[in-house]
Amino acid sequence: MGRGLQPDLYIKSIFSLDVNWLKERGIKGVLLDIDNTLVTHKQKIPDEKVIELIKHFQENDIKVAIVSNARKKRVDLFNEKLGLYAQYRAFKPSNKGFLKAMSELKLIPEETAVIGDQLFTDIRGGNRTGLTTILVEPLDENEPITVRVKRIFEKLIVKNKPIE
Repeated sequence: MGRGLQPDLYIKSIFSLDVNWLKERGIKGVLLDIDNTLVTHKQKIPDEKVIELIKHFQENDIKVAIVSNARKKRVDLFNEKLGLYAQYRAFKPSNKGFLKAMSELKLIPEETAVIGDQLFTDIRGGNRTGLTTILVEPLDENEPITVRVKRIFEKLIVKNKPIE
């Protein structure tokens, strides 16, 4: 597992993640971020690509939950079609949202991965919780100013390029 701010895997997109990579590591569940991981900040609902990805995980016996720092209204609207366990206001990098989602899915840290686009929330929180951490490149550069500032520091920390 990664340590601190280093992810276990850095990939271009969540849509290019090989499910076999997860299975080989004993991963039975994934905790997904929404904004800039599954969809852009502007997208309110999941598109067909996201719906197919969730189905693909589930067909491969990988449980799925959403763990987001977004507000309840944002997460509920996004999750309406998906029907997943969804933790809003997770306050990542705190481990509370991760632990709650794992409890709902009946998973332990060693069999859980978190997938997100931010080092200081998704990856740091996942590493602190003992999860396998997967960093994806953000889908859209048009982000809130607070996130854009964090991206400057992220580029200094992540030395490698994402795997295609």
